[in-house]
Amino acid sequence: MDDFAASVQEKGDMMEKSRKTDRRTLYTRNIIKEALLELTDKQTYDQINISQLCRQAEIARATFYLHYDSLDDVLDSIIDDALEFSESSGETVGDVLDFYGDRSAEKPAGKRTILPACQRIADSDKYHHLFMDNSISGRIINRIALHERDKVVPDFMARGKLTAEEADMMFRFILHGTFAINRSLGWIKNERWYHYQQIISQFIHGGLSRIPGRNQ
Repeated sequence: MDDFAASVQEKGDMMEKSRKTDRRTLYTRNIIKEALLELTDKQTYDQINISQLCRQAEIARATFYLHYDSLDDVLDSIIDDALEFSESSGETVGDVLDFYGDRSAEKPAGKRTILPACQRIADSDKYHHLFMDNSISGRIINRIALHERDKVVPDFMARGKLTAEEADMMFRFILHGTFAINRSLGWIKNERWYHYQQIISQFIHGGLSRIPGRNQ
């Protein structure tokens, strides 16, 4: 085999090894995340430690630390996965507020929600229990804020003629408030849920319409 052929072979072997490593890494990471989801389905997150997780995943503690620095790292990765899973709709918070702001609007077949990303995740059997765990509500909210801010804040700025800081504060207010209400309702889409979606949306929409300069 000449030098060129040997070089091509070596590069091919390295790429194959890299693909195998990547597959193995993804597989192990998924095992760890699934193990945490299984544990949080039976107990609250704040009752879980790394030793329990390693037993559930059937891995060594050293293996865990090859992939994650802490339990919070694993949880953040799960939430990020859930947020990616939720990106099937292009509807924004502003779209929903505008829809419900029209009191003459008929009840939509899909029952729109103020926080589309939140509700789509909570609707999933895989993630619903996480949204009912009060010990991680703050972390979930912060993760959603990071994920959604770049879409929601510019939309609020345009619709409400708000500064970036004002729009960000409005987004935080809506995110924290509606998350708390939805959690108290169990994230279950029933007539009671729909009733409060309407009331809260109309309240927020009405408040935005009274901001000086909005209708100028």
